[in-house]
Amino acid sequence: MSFFDHTKQTLWRLIYPIFPKVQKILLRTGILHHEGRQPYPVGWLAPGKTLEGLKTHLKNAWGFGNHFVAWIDTDQVLSWRKLESFETQYHLRVFADGEIRGHYEFTPEAHPYKHFYAHGEKESREMFLTFLGDYVIAEKHTTDLSSYLTEKKHEPQIIFQEHRA
Repeated sequence: MSFFDHTKQTLWRLIYPIFPKVQKILLRTGILHHEGRQPYPVGWLAPGKTLEGLKTHLKNAWGFGNHFVAWIDTDQVLSWRKLESFETQYHLRVFADGEIRGHYEFTPEAHPYKHFYAHGEKESREMFLTFLGDYVIAEKHTTDLSSYLTEKKHEPQIIFQEHRA
């Protein structure tokens, strides 16, 4: 990782704790506007599967974790990411009706401007199907996850750390 990337990472470590509050203020005051759902459908939470089970699977099998440096989509109950590198990530969302959507994009830490304006964002359905395994089905199956809408706890932010051999 370059010196410039290390500097950006350090700056983001300072921003992480205040980002959710600043985002809410900017949205409430109308400075920023966001509603709806991201445009990349993957499928639906499979019958008999739970959000907690999905979270455990994604974390343990693939290294997904919290991504609160992101828009909060309408009726979103989960926003997690899997870092591919400091530069790129897979971003997955689950909604209160059980729909799952996801995309591949630049990380906000490495490329804030590109991330904010969705430059380079793309569909990656096949990869998400691999990540999700038997937790996802293609045909619509509504699951009521609305109880998670009021959940206030924040899980630890996943920060890219370069692996050294």
